[in-house]
Amino acid sequence: MNVFKADLHIHTCLSPCAELEMSPKNIVKQAKDCGLDIIGICDHNSGENVRAVQRSALQEGLSVIYGIEITSREEVHILALFESERELLSMQNIIYDNLKGINIEEFYGEQVIVNEYEEVVGFNNRLLIGATNLSVDKIVDVIHELNGLAIAAHIDRESFSIIGQLGFIPDSLHFDALEISSKDKLPVNIKPIPLISSSDAHTLSAIGSRFTLFFMKNTSFEEIRKSFLEENERKVMI
Repeated sequence: MNVFKADLHIHTCLSPCAELEMSPKNIVKQAKDCGLDIIGICDHNSGENVRAVQRSALQEGLSVIYGIEITSREEVHILALFESERELLSMQNIIYDNLKGINIEEFYGEQVIVNEYEEVVGFNNRLLIGATNLSVDKIVDVIHELNGLAIAAHIDRESFSIIGQLGFIPDSLHFDALEISSKDKLPVNIKPIPLISSSDAHTLSAIGSRFTLFFMKNTSFEEIRKSFLEENERKVMI
């Protein structure tokens, strides 16, 4: 098995709470400088900048996973990772159909859509920082229906985490992994589910500050899935 260093929770300038410096080229360069092999682009309630980051990474030997950070109606953050852009866009369409409100740039920040050449191609005017009308259960179910991986984001934080919002992880929820910010903050009595650690980077300097090691054959999405399942000596380690 090979060992790959991954940060699966990185925001771009599309997220209103991220810095404008979070452009595709800057993210790829910083990820490479940090020795990362795999990154996941997970903007709030949208996946419109993932393609640009992927194209920027093509010549750099960096794998970019299609991702999105979804806010449930309970205000729980869930990471959704997908193998293809088609699946990501299907998830995005469902989110957009269930997301109310218009972004106020002066209050929340700009939501910049860019291409791989660092050119601004538009602005998303949806309230991406808001909560969808989708329940946690529904979000996890839809992610799995689209053949994706569902990860409970930063479960050791007080806000926007499933434990912070609900107080526990319901047995009915079948997450593929749980994300923690630090091993020092590991909640007690959590289910035996694979743990990952990610930076949740909103600035360049945060990229790679927390990461997960994947023991697997290559950086494909299917290998990541098998690592969560611990198939044939594959595993994850924080």
